[in-house]
Amino acid sequence: MNDVTGRLAGKIALVTGAASGLGEAITRRFIAEGAAVVIADIDAAAGRALAQEFGSAARFQLLDVTREPSWLEALGAVKTGFGGLDILVNNAGITTVGSVESLAVEQFRTMLEIDLVGVFLGCKHAIDLMKNRGGSIINMSSMCGIRAQSDLAGYNAAKAGVTHLTKSAALHYARSGYGIRCNSIHPGAIRTAMLEKVMAQVDDPQALYEGWVATHPIGRLGMPEEIAAIALYLASDESAFATGGEFVVDGGSSL
Repeated sequence: MNDVTGRLAGKIALVTGAASGLGEAITRRFIAEGAAVVIADIDAAAGRALAQEFGSAARFQLLDVTREPSWLEALGAVKTGFGGLDILVNNAGITTVGSVESLAVEQFRTMLEIDLVGVFLGCKHAIDLMKNRGGSIINMSSMCGIRAQSDLAGYNAAKAGVTHLTKSAALHYARSGYGIRCNSIHPGAIRTAMLEKVMAQVDDPQALYEGWVATHPIGRLGMPEEIAAIALYLASDESAFATGGEFVVDGGSSL
């Protein structure tokens, strides 16, 4: 991590899927840079444990991103506790391996609900807390939202949806004069617990891992802290002229 410079001092952030993986890395970086972070996750035990590390700089909020009432409750708690919101990171997601032939329709629907509908609900309902103060919404897409893979049909569809939902939302916020920016981040393969879960779904995890490395010209997989650094830029005032953008951080795998 670079030297801390207080780039988010005084800002209020809500991060979904914040109890582990990319969400945890983003949470840690945001707090280090001066933000107060609402750690939103469906995993209450992990979320509360992470929040306890940071004392008054963080608080846990139970959130099922697929349920609109859960979003309204979470954002209501943010309004009561902080009065508004400056940063929303729609990061919660899952990955299930499967082609258009092998993937069950319920698996497909579940991915769309978590990876896409959850982002839509965040973008929709955060408006009320952000439009009078401006702010930044960051949606976690993927290199799979740009380049398809045959064995990730549901994930490809969901992340491609996030990519264009981000652009649609960015246009709406800008034309409405809300002062809200909205951008998507497109990571390559990142070493997280989610990656381990994907590997556990195949017969030869080592071959899958080596295949991932081979598709990244930079010669390795990414680290969560490298995605957190991009999220920090998009959350900060340094990115004030950036909206509707696709920020690709994939070691060259989409080239």
